[in-house]
Amino acid sequence: MSWQARALTGFMRGTVKPASSLLMRHPLALVCAARLGDLARLVQLPYPEQVAVAPAHLSSCGGEWVRGGEGLDERKVVLYFHGGGYFSCSPGTHRPITWRLSAAAGRPVLALDYRQGPVHTLADSLSDAMDAYDCLLGRGHAAGDIVLAGDSAGGHLTLATLLALRDRGLPLPAAAICLSPWTDLTDAPRRANRWQDPMLPESRVRWLARRWTSGLDPRDPLVSPVHGDFTALPPLMIVTGSTEVLRDEGRRVAERARRAGVAVRYEEWDRMPHVFPILADVLPEARLAFRHIARFLGAVAGRPGSLEDPAAA
Repeated sequence: MSWQARALTGFMRGTVKPASSLLMRHPLALVCAARLGDLARLVQLPYPEQVAVAPAHLSSCGGEWVRGGEGLDERKVVLYFHGGGYFSCSPGTHRPITWRLSAAAGRPVLALDYRQGPVHTLADSLSDAMDAYDCLLGRGHAAGDIVLAGDSAGGHLTLATLLALRDRGLPLPAAAICLSPWTDLTDAPRRANRWQDPMLPESRVRWLARRWTSGLDPRDPLVSPVHGDFTALPPLMIVTGSTEVLRDEGRRVAERARRAGVAVRYEEWDRMPHVFPILADVLPEARLAFRHIARFLGAVAGRPGSLEDPAAA
């Protein structure tokens, strides 16, 4: 564990986690966070000059095209779903991930600005994801040239989209990448890493899950993908931190998918915080994670390497 990671996780433990515990106790907090998210859309996070960002206009929502350098294969694309608990953040807040993901994948990234709560529902977010995928197919991208990816709630949306595409008999993408995915929205307590997680309070994760699943069956695979049947899905890469409160959810998805015959590359990084690849500007471990993603996608494309055997983290 790098000194940068030790310092950052210590800072998070003393600031981000207590703030989350205090603020996420009333529905009004979600409304305020969503309003702050609207303001955050006006902020243009810096990125290297070789990176190009352009607005994307789709049938039901917007987003942005992110190109992490020159010489990308424009026939191929990564469809990316940002995290934020389904109530905050945007493609702009996740550019530290999307431009590096574009460079690692050697293709453009379409970061989707999908609808979120508290105004919209999980079904609205999934509908936007399905529409965006259909738009890519309509624009001439073959399903096998598309990769789905997302972090946290976006990892949830990635898995739900895969299951919905499969269940509707639609062509599936080549692979999917989930960073610290939130996959279990039932009210089950999370005992593993409850105290070790430097960022997410377990009780607030459960509170948020109850908000989004009100009136729904929380064990429906499109609501809690951890309960899904992963038969016939494409290769999956799941990246998580060893002390995350969501760690076991990603691990359970990996185990269920492997039992269903899916090639899974599961990486559990020592003491890394939630969605640590977004911290690549400061964490050497986060920068290394993108090299692992590049190797995974290379193996999916048929280049030498194993889909299932991760390099030591």
